Amino acid sequence: MSLTQNKFRLPDLLSSCPIDGGVNPHYETGAAESRAWINSYNVFTDRKRAFFVLGCNELLVSHVYNYAGYEEFRTCCDFVNVLFVFDELSDEQTGKDALSTGNIFLNAMRFRTRLLRQYGTRATARFLKNWETYCACVVTEAELREEGKVLDVDDFVALRRENSAVRLCFSLIEYCFGIDLPDEVFEDPTFMEVYWSACDLVCWANDIYSYDMEQSKGISGNNIVTVLMMNKHLSLQEAADYIGGYCQELMDRFISAQARLPSWGASVDAEVTRYIQGLGCWIKGNLDWSFETQRYFGVKHLEVKETLLVTLRPVERAEDLDTDSDGE
Repeated sequence: MSLTQNKFRLPDLLSSCPIDGGVNPHYETGAAESRAWINSYNVFTDRKRAFFVLGCNELLVSHVYNYAGYEEFRTCCDFVNVLFVFDELSDEQTGKDALSTGNIFLNAMRFRTRLLRQYGTRATARFLKNWETYCACVVTEAELREEGKVLDVDDFVALRRENSAVRLCFSLIEYCFGIDLPDEVFEDPTFMEVYWSACDLVCWANDIYSYDMEQSKGISGNNIVTVLMMNKHLSLQEAADYIGGYCQELMDRFISAQARLPSWGASVDAEVTRYIQGLGCWIKGNLDWSFETQRYFGVKHLEVKETLLVTLRPVERAEDLDTDSDGE
């Protein structure tokens, strides 16, 4: 398909996903409380707040942590809402400003008692390390945006794994299950094959689904679609098809690597099984949520789910973007 055309077809990632999904039973109560909490800070302008609400971040949490108890679910809602706020703010910041914002969020998160009191020692260390890496990579993303630079595929994948916050969110799996995996598990190459396959599945699906929204805002440089088009000289449709094929490879790898996992003893093996269950919830939950809200496809999200056809939105004019506070 020529890039002059304004439509492209999404890969059918839902049909190729054999993982069962679900919704957390605490969704309505926990989501309402978390939404009220994050809105009480009046971070956004009216326009951005409307977009934030329509994204239904708590519904994503309900899908990807559908097994979490009430307190864990509410904490995950708060955390993911904070991540989305940081994402929205940093998308329009310089590298220096993104660093400052990241440090504010990092310091705030260090004292989230609900989160840390149930974390094991090893899981806590992994979480905090992932947060620091995430903030650093968001700064790198902002610097690349300032420079108008698009990375090659390998460098982009390495950066995207970190600045997507997916690894941070995977850290919450241990919190929700109340487990504390030994470091040796995360040092095992077969386990990490399962882990990275899940991480890349979430990242690549997110990028193909969010591409239209991002290109309309002029911030599509941090997206695998743009990276593939520029580095592999593909059209938009060819890039979408490439992503579909690669995501199938990732799904096959995610499943097949599980059969080759070593044993760490019955107790740890049971915890590893639960952790991988959590990874699967993220893979499937992200796909389900992407078509259940207006974040990526607007009011036509159900139509896009059925037809897989996306009509590109026009690029927004600078005067239409409200980047400044409305005084709240």
